This record gives sequence, structure tokens and C-alpha cells, in this order.
Amino acid sequence: MNIIITSLLEGFWLNTLLFILTLLMAVPLGLVITFGSMSKFKPLKWLVKTFVWVIRGTPLMLQLFVVLYAPGLLFDVPMKSRMTAALIAFVVNYAAYFSEIYRGGIESISKGQYEAGAVLGMTKSQVFFKVVLMQVIKRIVPPMSNEIITLTKDTSLARVIGLAEIIMCAERYTKQGLIWPLFSTGLFFLLFNGILTLLLGWLERKLDYFKV
Repeated sequence: MNIIITSLLEGFWLNTLLFILTLLMAVPLGLVITFGSMSKFKPLKWLVKTFVWVIRGTPLMLQLFVVLYAPGLLFDVPMKSRMTAALIAFVVNYAAYFSEIYRGGIESISKGQYEAGAVLGMTKSQVFFKVVLMQVIKRIVPPMSNEIITLTKDTSLARVIGLAEIIMCAERYTKQGLIWPLFSTGLFFLLFNGILTLLLGWLERKLDYFKV
């Protein structure tokens, strides 16, 4: 039994690592993509919008296969690490979703606030960081929370390219006639998402003082 628990914990550590690294890279990358999709330079704007449309319109599972196999098939440069392939696919996918949340938050701020800042002699960057940013953050926390919780569950998709995440580890034991390891994976995810829900709920309450 100790061996099974150790195996499950190792699998869940892979899920957790993929979750943390994806979040650390996708959050800032999503903001970069947002600025591209809102650019006044139309070729860049439509290129970025098309990219986001493709990423959001295709399954993450397919993107995992493409990232893993396309470099070897198209350029004869095989992907050496399955973890790297999974990370690239997850970061690109979630950055695209985050970018749309950012864009919606930024565009929800009335132009009057930008104009008021300009009247007060503030630069565009000063208006954004001192006036607009906190309002945007408050508005995007709920949808970002949903995406972050979805990300924890989506990490289980890494198994399709051979990464031994927790469900793959549990499935090995079902072939030996044991079902409890598989059900225990649900407990892992429930606890992890429960902690995340509490933390994100605390953040929402923390931002309540900032009225928008």
C-alpha cells in the first residue's frame, strides 16, 4: 500500500508542477497576447486574433500531440522531452484564454477614465497602472479563477502523451484489480481545488474595498 501511495504522490507532483509552471508562464504571456490583439497595427492585430481563435477552437489534447510530434515530422527535430512538450502546449493554450479575459477586462473600463487622466496631465502608462489596472484586476479575478481551477483538472490530459501523472499512475493498479487508487485521484483534485477556491475567494474579498 505504501508503494501505491508513493506512486500516486509522485504522479500528483507532476500534475502540480505542470500547473505551477503553466500558471507562471501563461499569465504574463496572456498579457502580451492581449496587447497584440488590441494593437492598432492591423496586420499584427488580425494575426494574433487568428492565433487565439485557432488555439481556443481546437482541443488541448490535439495541441499536445501537435507539439510533441510536429517538430520531428515537419523539421526532423524530434521533441526530446515529453514534459517540455506538455508545458509548451499548456502555456500556449491557457495564455490564449487568459488573453481574452484580460482584453474583456481592459475594454470594460470606460474611455472617460482615460480622458480624465489625460486632463490631469497623466501619461497613458500612468493612467493604466495607477487608475485602470486595479479595476481590471478586480473584474478579471472571477473568470481567471474558473480558468485556474480548470487548469488543475486539465493537467490530467498530460497522460495522452505518456506523462505519468496521477490518473495514469492509478490506472496501472486497476489492471491489478484495485479500484481505490483511481477513486483516490478524485480526492487529490478535490483537496487541491478546495485550497485554490479558498485562496481565490480570499483574493476576491480582498479586492472588495476597491469599488468599480
